[in-house]
Amino acid sequence: MEVSAGQKQNKHQQFALASITDLYPSSPSSSLASPVVARFSADNGVEELRFLHESDAADFINVDLSTAQLFKLGPDRSVCIYEGSASDISKEKYSRGITIQFRNEEESRAFHCAFEQWKKEVIVQGITLPNGAVTDHKSKFDNKIEASSAKMYFHYYGQLLHQQNMLQDYVRTGTYYAAVIENRADFFGRVVVDVGAGSGILSLFAAQAGAKHVYAVEASEMAEYARRLIAGNPSLGERITVIKGKVEEVELPEKADILISEPMGTLLVNERMLESYVIARDRFLLPNGKMFPTVGRMHMAPFSDEYLFIEIANKALFWQQQNYYGVDLTPLYGSAFQGYFSQPVVDAFDPRLLVAPAIFHVIDFTEIKEEELYEIDIPLKFIASVGTRVHGLACWFDVLFNGSTVQRWLTTAPGAPTTHWYQLRCVLSQPLYVMAGQEITGRLRMVAHNAQSYTIYLTLSAKMWGPGAEQGGILQTSSCKLDLKEPYYRMSQPQAYAMAQDQQPHQLIHAQDVHIQSEDLEEPELIQPPSQNLEAQL
Repeated sequence: MEVSAGQKQNKHQQFALASITDLYPSSPSSSLASPVVARFSADNGVEELRFLHESDAADFINVDLSTAQLFKLGPDRSVCIYEGSASDISKEKYSRGITIQFRNEEESRAFHCAFEQWKKEVIVQGITLPNGAVTDHKSKFDNKIEASSAKMYFHYYGQLLHQQNMLQDYVRTGTYYAAVIENRADFFGRVVVDVGAGSGILSLFAAQAGAKHVYAVEASEMAEYARRLIAGNPSLGERITVIKGKVEEVELPEKADILISEPMGTLLVNERMLESYVIARDRFLLPNGKMFPTVGRMHMAPFSDEYLFIEIANKALFWQQQNYYGVDLTPLYGSAFQGYFSQPVVDAFDPRLLVAPAIFHVIDFTEIKEEELYEIDIPLKFIASVGTRVHGLACWFDVLFNGSTVQRWLTTAPGAPTTHWYQLRCVLSQPLYVMAGQEITGRLRMVAHNAQSYTIYLTLSAKMWGPGAEQGGILQTSSCKLDLKEPYYRMSQPQAYAMAQDQQPHQLIHAQDVHIQSEDLEEPELIQPPSQNLEAQL
């Protein structure tokens, strides 16, 4: 066996064989007489296995390592099955096979070990860690995520302007910095993996905290910008290696003592990066290693916002025109109305709009299995603190950095300093009336889809109130289906949502301008007209 190793871009490994025989000879070169060599090579990032004459390199058989499989037929005899064309001009692929006769059993074992190692490099990484090249092999990420969605996702995060938007979220960036620097003991002298490193800012924070080495894994083109940023900070950059690739695919030379990442999307789970964070934990984190962040919580509470409801309902009024250039648009009004209510609303709102204390659902990143994030089912139960009309469910999240020295929370709650995540509200097309002290129950079910987001199914119900309520029963129920991938971004800049009594008349949408005539808006018998105070303001 001969092994030659050049630069990292060019690597070769060669084995002498007794003979090979093509199981499907399609040309005179398909079977090679002795002496024969098998040569693994990676030239400029392209890996291949080639069988050729030792004296005539022009006579060879190429094997695609990404499709190849190797089986033992005996101690010194094996068969290699791979995918290839029936002829040089044929585009259709067929299974091909080559029987390999080794000179002895020891060389057979060595070839099998080399084959598995080269094939592993083809599948998970390409050729070298710094370059992070990845082949076309479909990883777990590719199998569950639509290609067009992944392309748009990595294109978005490959642009500096979007990285700047996140970096300028000083609540986000400042909290990460504080969590790392205040917990230097967790980072000093440790190996760190930055999952979805983006610009590399968290890797630089970890290096500032004294990390022994940081592996910054980034799949988008932002990896190149991260390299430049890190190279521009040489005192820190000498301990950081940027690896371009997905965490589901790359290989690292050592295990990590701590993972750091910013995997949170809208409502914590949008973009489905939490799954990649969990996969990185399973692949790279040492037992008892730490994760920053450690735990996430999704908070939920019913809210009342008459003006938001009217604003959304108003959007569909366009479709009530009966003479739009001679065309009656009303047949599509009902669908348009429901379409607008299928968009979660992303904005910052005043916490005084909440009508009951919030509940929360915990996701422990150190324990949860990836598959448990495919569907999230949360039972809801609230006690209304005021009598009002409930327009839907408000949601936000926070995450905990459970450091050895300091525990620090990053929150997106209403009333707290606004972040680029804002808050999220699911608005019901049919609101519910509740009295103070009345119980509100329901369910929030979130099902992951291959566009890197979730379909949300929300049901809220108001239980009977007054005499006979102890017999149970439901008086009103309202449901909606929303796509977290397609939210309504209501505000482009952070701002508090003013209470109705604080608003000026010119800010309001007049209720008398909303003419909703749809079976979808039939209100339950319990619903009463708005209060006189509200009517006066409207």
